[in-house]
Amino acid sequence: MPTYRIAPSILSANFARLGEEVTSVIAAGADLIHFDVMDNHYVPNLTIGPLVCEAIRPLTEAPIDVHLMVKPVDRIVPDFAKAGANIISFHPEASEHVDRTIGLIHDCGCKAGLVFNPATPLHYLDWTLGKLDLVLIMSVNPGFGGQKFIPTALEKLREVRRRIDASGREVWLEVDGGVKVDNIAEIARAGADTFVAGSAIYGTRDYQATIAAMRAELEKV
Repeated sequence: MPTYRIAPSILSANFARLGEEVTSVIAAGADLIHFDVMDNHYVPNLTIGPLVCEAIRPLTEAPIDVHLMVKPVDRIVPDFAKAGANIISFHPEASEHVDRTIGLIHDCGCKAGLVFNPATPLHYLDWTLGKLDLVLIMSVNPGFGGQKFIPTALEKLREVRRRIDASGREVWLEVDGGVKVDNIAEIARAGADTFVAGSAIYGTRDYQATIAAMRAELEKV
């Protein structure tokens, strides 16, 4: 049985009480805290920076999973590492030298992930999978929360799962976008083991019940 991880995205949290929102989802059974970092350049939205990560870090021992949707990316990596990030993922299109960016993340003491948009080909993995700790498949076009899951992401997940298994390495396969209680099992069957969920968790009144329902669905896989 794979280890499944649920990573609530604070993009959908109530920012007026963000610290409480973070501690609440961890207490409710979440495994990671997912940060969606957008620059209004690479994606058409502007969200949070390292100061928010630094403020949240003392509140939880749970890993902080930072998804950088920024261009250029290298400049901001050390800032998030210093602020307490455990995992830093980036888009290959946002880096001038993908291998160098992976090395920079590792040099900063963090796990490194590569992110694939719905239309981004997987050929980047031909040369990078041996150095990655995580692959993140976007099942929506990045920029905004609350979007619907794009079904073609399932085949992409299957292909990445095949590549990871063939490599013999322990690489997390994460999915982000439109993940909900009613589709999380299907997504897991396609090979995902780490699930980013924003509005599907933070949009409910009972975080513990929602996360428990997700885990119940995952037990069916």
